[in-house]
Amino acid sequence: MNILPHVSGTRPRLACEILPQGVVAGRSSGTNGTLEAVSHAALSWGAVAPGLKPGNLPDRVAVVTAIRDALQQIGERPSTREGNLTLVIPDAAVRVLLLEFEALPTRVSEALPLVRFRLKKLLPFDADEAMVSYQTMSSGKAGARVLAVAIPRDVLKEYETAVREAGFEPGAVLPSTLACLAALQDAEPALLVNASPLGVTAAIVRAGILMLHRSVDLQGHVPEDRLPLAGDGYGAAIAVAHAAWSEAVAEEKSAVGSSSGFGLEPIPIASEIAQAVSVAAAYFEDTLAVPPTQVLSAGPLGAERLNEILSTLGVEYEGGWKVRELAENATLPPGAVSSSVPRSYLAGVLGAVHG
Repeated sequence: MNILPHVSGTRPRLACEILPQGVVAGRSSGTNGTLEAVSHAALSWGAVAPGLKPGNLPDRVAVVTAIRDALQQIGERPSTREGNLTLVIPDAAVRVLLLEFEALPTRVSEALPLVRFRLKKLLPFDADEAMVSYQTMSSGKAGARVLAVAIPRDVLKEYETAVREAGFEPGAVLPSTLACLAALQDAEPALLVNASPLGVTAAIVRAGILMLHRSVDLQGHVPEDRLPLAGDGYGAAIAVAHAAWSEAVAEEKSAVGSSSGFGLEPIPIASEIAQAVSVAAAYFEDTLAVPPTQVLSAGPLGAERLNEILSTLGVEYEGGWKVRELAENATLPPGAVSSSVPRSYLAGVLGAVHG
């Protein structure tokens, strides 16, 4: 099974995303990606621990239950029909790379071994034991630019097995940020930031071509006394995580505003998020010769918190820019989104149902 389908329009119109805070599910009836039903099911903090080694689902039973519950809330019943679900998994469980080739065969059977060979020296795990998929972003006389996605087979198996144990069959598997980017239909360049308490990914896309994908793992950057406790409910986990962000921003603001700033250790989570946006914005301007006018936010952090971090730490261009939710203008059924399922949590499933 390919992580990225090679044929456009083949992804299932039913999707769920596994987040550290819970499982979000969505369904669409057409290729325009309009969500006709959305839901969520809570997970205790620590049930999901994404990474490149087995053990991504410490509480597998809880994850399986959450997948089943979220899908049942939108009227879906267990089905073994082949490929009936698009699964979105955390970025931390996957490696996404942009590769340059002088030329690449058009046949997958010939091109995939070349992509896998190039990845051997770039991956922190065995490329021969990984599930690898690719997509050609552009090709011409100057060569071919290729998006490659790799995940250890054992890690992929964990997520797929959880879906199967819930009674469904994954037809496509997408890392979170690539799923979010699929929701973008505008040909104009876009800078997207996908942030959660466990990691941040900054990406740039123009007319459907990925130009930058940079992930930073934040696991271990937040002191244990600021993390949600095991057993916290969905809403409580969000509240505690957001409180940690607010404290981090407040402390860094104090450090930035002090007379010297020396001797004050910054809080890494806010700094890392701000730095990720700063690097991506600089790349955007260097590559496209214009600064970004807005930042699209996806993931649990939310546009409001992201804007707070960026403005506090001075990451903005002259004249400022707008930070808005990627799913801000998504067409949703009345009452589908509430305080317990904010729009920031819907970006992954929104993009996953596009095809």
